[in-house]
Amino acid sequence: MRALFLRDLTIAGRAGGAAMLGLLFFLAVVAVVPFGVGPDLNLLARIGPAMLWIGALLASLLGLDRLFQADREDGVLDVLLMQDFSGLVLTVLIKTAAHWVATGLPLVLASPLLALMMNMDLTASSAVMLTLLAGSPAIALIGAAGAAIAVSLPRGGLLVSVVILPLVIPVLIFGVSASYAAVTDPDPFLPPFLILCAITLFFAVIGPIAAAAALRTASD
Repeated sequence: MRALFLRDLTIAGRAGGAAMLGLLFFLAVVAVVPFGVGPDLNLLARIGPAMLWIGALLASLLGLDRLFQADREDGVLDVLLMQDFSGLVLTVLIKTAAHWVATGLPLVLASPLLALMMNMDLTASSAVMLTLLAGSPAIALIGAAGAAIAVSLPRGGLLVSVVILPLVIPVLIFGVSASYAAVTDPDPFLPPFLILCAITLFFAVIGPIAAAAALRTASD
């Protein structure tokens, strides 16, 4: 499992530049917002948490279609499918974790710097970083199921986005709600943040199982 994690981490960092591409896309989305809404710093600070979350969500979708596609092209997927179902579920979980470390974690670490472009204070930027750390793994776990569904399709990238976007809306809602609650005194931060953590834990169980089942179906 350790070798598989390091292998996928290396591939995610090299093949197609998926990790850097997501980070650059995140930067581009956030950088364009001030040009669109104007120089109103108070407005930028108000919409900053939502825009950072939307940018991170869209950037997280990049490269998801390659999560299993590369293994299918070089024959590794056929070897992985020879495992029993529980072993395949664990393999999917390890591959998804490697994908998140390579593509999702850089977005989390970059969010405080990009928050400066949105005139966000330290409390708001810290809240966004914390909620992204808790919620972005759920996007990767949901995306693993979508990538497994589209693995047998020659151009499944768009299908992955279409399939998983409705499922990640709750992650976006509670991530943004918790971020705003951290800077709004009457609104408690903990309830939406705990729900966000619960969503991630739920998909940590359901996501790999659904992805493994989809991979089995695609191979039949």
